[in-house]
Amino acid sequence: MRILVIGGVAGGMSAAARARRLDEHAEIIVFEKGRYVSFANCGLPYHVGGEIEHDSYLLLHSPDSLKAELDLDVRIEHEVIGIDRDAQTVLVSTPDGVQTFEYDALVLSPGADAIVPPIDGMDLPEVTHLRTVDEARNLAARAATARRAVVMGAGFIGLETAEAFRHRGIDVTLVELAPQVLPPLAPEMSALVEKELRAHGVDVRTGVAATGVTAASSDLGDGVSVHLSDGGEVPADIVVVSVGVRPKSGLAREAGLELDPRGAILVDEQQRTSDPHIWAAGDATAVRHGVTGQVGPVPLAGPANRQGRRAADSIMGRVDNAQPVLGTAIVRAFDLTAATTGASPRMLDAAGIEYFVVHTHPANHAGYYPGSQVLHLMGVFSPEGRLLGAQAVGPDGADKRIDVLATALRAGFSADDIAELELAYAPPFGSAKDPVNMLGFLAQNVVNGTTKVWTAAELDWVRDNALLLDVRSEREYAMGHLPEAINLPHTHIREYIEGVKQIAAGRPVRVLCASGVRSYYAHRVLAQHGFDSATLDGGMFTLVDAVPGLELATGAQQAANA
Repeated sequence: MRILVIGGVAGGMSAAARARRLDEHAEIIVFEKGRYVSFANCGLPYHVGGEIEHDSYLLLHSPDSLKAELDLDVRIEHEVIGIDRDAQTVLVSTPDGVQTFEYDALVLSPGADAIVPPIDGMDLPEVTHLRTVDEARNLAARAATARRAVVMGAGFIGLETAEAFRHRGIDVTLVELAPQVLPPLAPEMSALVEKELRAHGVDVRTGVAATGVTAASSDLGDGVSVHLSDGGEVPADIVVVSVGVRPKSGLAREAGLELDPRGAILVDEQQRTSDPHIWAAGDATAVRHGVTGQVGPVPLAGPANRQGRRAADSIMGRVDNAQPVLGTAIVRAFDLTAATTGASPRMLDAAGIEYFVVHTHPANHAGYYPGSQVLHLMGVFSPEGRLLGAQAVGPDGADKRIDVLATALRAGFSADDIAELELAYAPPFGSAKDPVNMLGFLAQNVVNGTTKVWTAAELDWVRDNALLLDVRSEREYAMGHLPEAINLPHTHIREYIEGVKQIAAGRPVRVLCASGVRSYYAHRVLAQHGFDSATLDGGMFTLVDAVPGLELATGAQQAANA
């Protein structure tokens, strides 16, 4: 059997390596257009920032090492330029001219192309992407002398690039067309990351687009000027474009394979394309989302590796059905980690799926153990309590909580299941009630009616129609509160219950605190005394990030007792 693989790195090399492990006698040839067939593309920003000192550390395998270890015939600087499905051949442009190769099975793993905005100046030498080892090597060299950089796009790679430049002491302007950084995150979670970026000197410009890049005018010195849609102009020595990728599916299109509307290659559960002799894996393929059911490309390294392995299994006659993709992803932004899995509220809105959201802000480990820090955790659940997605932002512990919740999501867990998860606990690592359990407890309470929550989206209605009760301490209240809110620390609720009744005068009572814990306690007291009561989801922590520009009053306590 002859297996041809088009493209290396995650999908292609996983397919080739797995095929060899399953069949020692198959002829396996890998064609790679570039010079590197197996490299750590996720590590590129960390080389630019100097954390990965030598670019050689990014090179995982060479043709020689793959030949010695797996007996693979890897041919770099070989570009496949055509596929003849009827003849089962590919046309390859090689250093020695164009050649034709027959195949019994063909694996497409061409990856994705960086999107280039349709604006002037994208061909200037100061403008680049960060997708290849050569680009990382060149950026690392230029970063040694550069003073100013502009990063277009505040997604995962954009944030990593901005951080890398700041580690080099470069002034960075981060430009994002969306109204927030990290668009996959909920706005209130993204706001935490934006604060961290600004705290480390990144000039964040959201809601604006680059309209062009020109050679800098003399008064701005050397380099280029990046022109923005709001009329701004930013000087730069380096411009990195990171506004997204699109499937590199030209070969598949020309060969007549079925594609989705975004140009991704359609495959079945064994990675087989619409041609029974051709499989596909990696960023160029369409996958089904595990929550929304929507089909499209999800360019992530983990799924690409698994898809390549699955394609090889299928070629060898093994059945390994694909699981829908959850889009689990993580990024470091200086001293914060942001992570997500499953569906966000925005995705669920687009898919027309009902849900509710809960936020919690526990300590990342036992509060009495030194070094505990706040972890911001968000869960998205169906009305019946099934987990649909989760997001976490924090200085420590976000990664393992999202991994647990990604596993729970794959298993189809509900709030009840999450509340009962038995997770490892010792004071340096977590709490007896782990943040994951706490998220489950909160969702349980919402589903079974123990807790009635109100959210930032209801703020205007609450201000006009309800008694706002701030149950934080007098000191916290004085430092900043909603002007309409009356302060009554939660420990005095029972003592002043009649006073609350008189001030409410039949209106609903909406309770808030810093994180939602104390307001929950107060809410339960009020509810059991007959009040139409609800607690603010996530407390002031979530509210101030969900409502940009929220004005808070300062000053002394107002008493709720009549």
